[in-house]
Amino acid sequence: MSISMIVSLVIFIIAYVLIALETYHKSVISMVGAVIFITLGYVSQNKAFSEYVDWNVIFLLIGMMIMMGIVKETGMFQYVAIKLAKLAKGSPIKILLLLFFASGIISAFLDNVTTIIIMTPISILISVELGISPLPFVISQILASNIGGTATLIGDPPNLMIGSAAGLTFIDFLVNLTPVIILNMIVTAIILWFLFKKELVVSNQRRAKILEFDEKQAITSKKDLIIGLFVITLFITLFFLHHYTHLEPATIALLSASVLLLRSRKLKIDKFFATEIEWGTILFFIALFIMVGALEEQGVIEYLSSHIIKMTSGNPRLASIGIVWTSGIASAIIDNIPFVATMIPLIEDIGLAIGTVAVKPLWWALSLGACLGGNGTMIGASANLIAIGICNKSGYKISFMTFTKYGAFIAFINLIIATIYLLFAYH
Repeated sequence: MSISMIVSLVIFIIAYVLIALETYHKSVISMVGAVIFITLGYVSQNKAFSEYVDWNVIFLLIGMMIMMGIVKETGMFQYVAIKLAKLAKGSPIKILLLLFFASGIISAFLDNVTTIIIMTPISILISVELGISPLPFVISQILASNIGGTATLIGDPPNLMIGSAAGLTFIDFLVNLTPVIILNMIVTAIILWFLFKKELVVSNQRRAKILEFDEKQAITSKKDLIIGLFVITLFITLFFLHHYTHLEPATIALLSASVLLLRSRKLKIDKFFATEIEWGTILFFIALFIMVGALEEQGVIEYLSSHIIKMTSGNPRLASIGIVWTSGIASAIIDNIPFVATMIPLIEDIGLAIGTVAVKPLWWALSLGACLGGNGTMIGASANLIAIGICNKSGYKISFMTFTKYGAFIAFINLIIATIYLLFAYH
């Protein structure tokens, strides 16, 4: 490794440790790290902003935050929260499992960030009414969104990138990944039941109070609710029609948000933008993209990835295991999107040597590792940061170490299951 590569890696590790220790806010640390990389010339400002910051992701997040902020005012989330709570007869552990499976299923057909923006406020509302901490609910939904999103082409951004590069279709993902994802969902649900059942205990009075709620009273305006649901349906439909419309996700989100903003004439825009958009999270993402971009620019990610793959490229079985675990560990440390972007050309090179058919298991290994590994830490996936940001903003702090305590264990179990699946299904 060159001196610049070593210095880049050291700076990133220091920033990562400071984020984990929470000495300063994560957006401050990431911003300082990004500025240091640009100042040292490890990545130019122009290249950082034009190539490495994924503005599609940034504006997708902003558009989704605006949409969900407006829809929230209609009382839809409160309605769903009460319905689910009554369906589970006020039992917190049953509610947690219902929300867990709901999040996993939704994430397979929407992206996991959208799922989290929809489901996190529901979890917080339910926990407030039950008088318990929302931490188990929010953590379980983060895990579900990342696991469920792995099942389909559109569920998680890395899958879109892999599908595009390898020529894999929606059906390919559904057939090859859904079985192992269903197994992972079931195993994870059982683990969560054991982890949280003692924490999720409420009095009969609390449960009775939940059952007395009238969900219809939560709706503030039926007309606004209908319009909101129509826009959300349009949003989902345009996602499915992406192949024909060629509209990027950010454009679809901003279009949907714009329609709702034009409809909401009574909305105090300045106050709404200040309170509903998680600007700290947005800044963190921008700075994180720049830091990871600097590592890419200096060749750190490619250096580490290529050396691991070279050690196993002669054996497809070892290559699958190496990729799933390398991707899983790396995606827990850095955002999985830039990591997958670096791995794609390396797997394409292996495919030239071993053939198109033989290389397919390596694509599934990359998908499983990158998506499931995102549960390992707070910054492993976009959905994690969004959910924790919403939770912290509501007054319920989830620290880096608290999330990692649960996320790393679940990710480890999921990756073991994925490894066994790859070996039995393809080798």
